[in-house]
Amino acid sequence: MSFPRYPKYKASGVEWLGEVPEHWGLPKLKSVATFSGGGTPSRDNPAYWNGDIPWVSPKDMKSERIEGAEESITEEGLRSSASNLLPPGRVLIVVRSGILKHTIPIAITEIAVALNQDMKAFSFDRSKCVSRFFLRWVQGHNDQLLFAWAKQGATVESIEHSYLAQTVIPLPPLPEQTAIAEFLDRETGKIDELVAEQRRLMELLKEKRQAVISHAVTKGLNPHAPMKPSGIEWLGDVPDGWEVKPLRSVFTFSKGLTITKEDLQDEGVQCVNYGEIHSKYGFRLNPDIHPLRCVAPEYLLTNPDARIQDGDFVFADTSEDLEGSGNFTHLRSESPIFAGYHTIIARPRKDTWSLFLAYQFHSSVFRSQIQRQVKGVKVFSISQGILKAAKCWLPPIPEQKAIATFLDTELSKFDTLTVEAQRTIELLQERRTALISAAVTGQIDVRQPPKN
Repeated sequence: MSFPRYPKYKASGVEWLGEVPEHWGLPKLKSVATFSGGGTPSRDNPAYWNGDIPWVSPKDMKSERIEGAEESITEEGLRSSASNLLPPGRVLIVVRSGILKHTIPIAITEIAVALNQDMKAFSFDRSKCVSRFFLRWVQGHNDQLLFAWAKQGATVESIEHSYLAQTVIPLPPLPEQTAIAEFLDRETGKIDELVAEQRRLMELLKEKRQAVISHAVTKGLNPHAPMKPSGIEWLGDVPDGWEVKPLRSVFTFSKGLTITKEDLQDEGVQCVNYGEIHSKYGFRLNPDIHPLRCVAPEYLLTNPDARIQDGDFVFADTSEDLEGSGNFTHLRSESPIFAGYHTIIARPRKDTWSLFLAYQFHSSVFRSQIQRQVKGVKVFSISQGILKAAKCWLPPIPEQKAIATFLDTELSKFDTLTVEAQRTIELLQERRTALISAAVTGQIDVRQPPKN
């Protein structure tokens, strides 16, 4: 569908805005809104916390409507802080957070809330600006406003209030703002549902992928194979001829380098640390494809046990979430590479096929036994002792190879579908942003039905 343009336009005076419809106003934001910030009551006083007042911080800005918050404060806590109780209908944005490197979170309150110091609230003059129109305007110009508003901080990004207050915002008459906001609510709702469908598909593919892995590495490929008790309640029966062993009899273990982030450099010998294991490359690491930070070549002479070789496994020994406990990577490269800080090296003996072990370690069945043993509350730690005592189950080498080959083929199908779904999401989100931007700057006139 296509929408007509307005009959006449004028220069906005702002390079990145370009032209806007001739009858639209161009006020500065400070002339149509008042601003308020927030604050944090002392954490040392329990009487200030767990009250009835939702206390909104950047971590609560996950949707366009604020209907609650992870934390709450009491009336006493509110009085002790720099925050105020804001009525429903206020527009909130994050003004200090690392997320401002790429996104300006924005939402409208559905309930009365207080804010922390990293938030700002807008109260609009209802005779001049509709809140939802402003919300869409920010969404449609996220990248441009980040450049216009953001101030580089020492450790985080922040929005400079003076830049924000001086921002020129194109405003049509109120009825037209309402019409544009209602149109965008309808159209973005349709797009959001399509995005949600693709995300549900990706979750189903992830679940199916895990089910295929777990079945193959615990039951094998022959559905008619005779089975025997594994001797482990949570594992159940395994095919006859498979052996159940503790990892200490299948691997030799050692620790990665005792270094810090400051020891890493751009040149030298590549080094995989726990951060890459958790977030970047999954359980197949090829440093020739995925470049890593480096350590000085002198480490080759002084720390030979921390050097890993093709087929070795590197486990992260800490995680900030329980599901991440037991995360590992599997080296597929002949390049010299080190295991870095917070890592444990597991080197398989010669009577195993390492890719089969990689799939088994990735299975929910194997990972659950690790997660039952890890220690911690906010940070979960895994030790060599936990890994050495963990059980693996091994078919004969030819069967290990056959299972690994089967899984390579089957999982590539899931990976292709997942990539397609992700690309669809990206295209839908691009369409969403483009539609919002065109509507809130008057590049299209949505007051009339579109032409098909």
